[in-house]
Amino acid sequence: MGVNLFLYTLQNNIILALFVGQSIVKLKEVDSTNTYLRNLLSNSKPLLEGTVIMAEHQFAGRGQSSNVWKSDKGLNLTFSILLKPTFLPVNKQFQLNKVISLGINDYLTSIIGEPCKIKWPNDIYYENKKLGGVLIENISKGYQLKESIIGIGLNINQKDFGDGLERATSISEILHQDYELEKILAHLCWSIERRYLQLKANKWEVLDKDYSARLFRINEAHFFNINNTLINGIIKGVTKDGRLSLEINNELIELDLKEVKFIFD
Repeated sequence: MGVNLFLYTLQNNIILALFVGQSIVKLKEVDSTNTYLRNLLSNSKPLLEGTVIMAEHQFAGRGQSSNVWKSDKGLNLTFSILLKPTFLPVNKQFQLNKVISLGINDYLTSIIGEPCKIKWPNDIYYENKKLGGVLIENISKGYQLKESIIGIGLNINQKDFGDGLERATSISEILHQDYELEKILAHLCWSIERRYLQLKANKWEVLDKDYSARLFRINEAHFFNINNTLINGIIKGVTKDGRLSLEINNELIELDLKEVKFIFD
């Protein structure tokens, strides 16, 4: 699995949440925390909901659409969370994207302010720069979700991102100080759990409203690459199944991730 030394530890003295992050596997190095967690689920006894896999260095992390998530060793947060949303129908799984994105955004907004937004479907942006991303892999049983592996990468203390990553930023770059990774992880676990419990309590309207309000470039006119054509449009929201709703020439169209790309100046 590409693992180099790991230890298992309970973080009850740090983690604030009831169950998310109460059980943590800390890795020195791994190809992908999502892959590691998926292999644990396949080969081990059942894991507790809220188990977190945290890597000091993830050398083959994955983003949306098979993109690679690059992160310097020991400077950022790269981790995966196991959730068991058995109450959620498969056709409502985008609600989980909202939960995770909002949980991250809630905490980051509290320390870096309102310019922190959710770029559809679940990237984390500060102004026009990428701060983090989420990759959710769902396992279903029949028409219900069984388990969800939530992969999260957040730039915390990295300041040099190299060629091709000019649109990347970090909390340290924004606020000009370094942060303890485990303390930030503790707050994120609590914040994500809070939103997850809202989903469990069927507070879908709250999640829908908050997610729409936090969307990057909501109600702003921008250019998009739509099926290889440059088109000016306005983001109006997201559909129940997670498609982006764009207003183009006074008409609403719905697009999935493969059909549209954001254009940056």
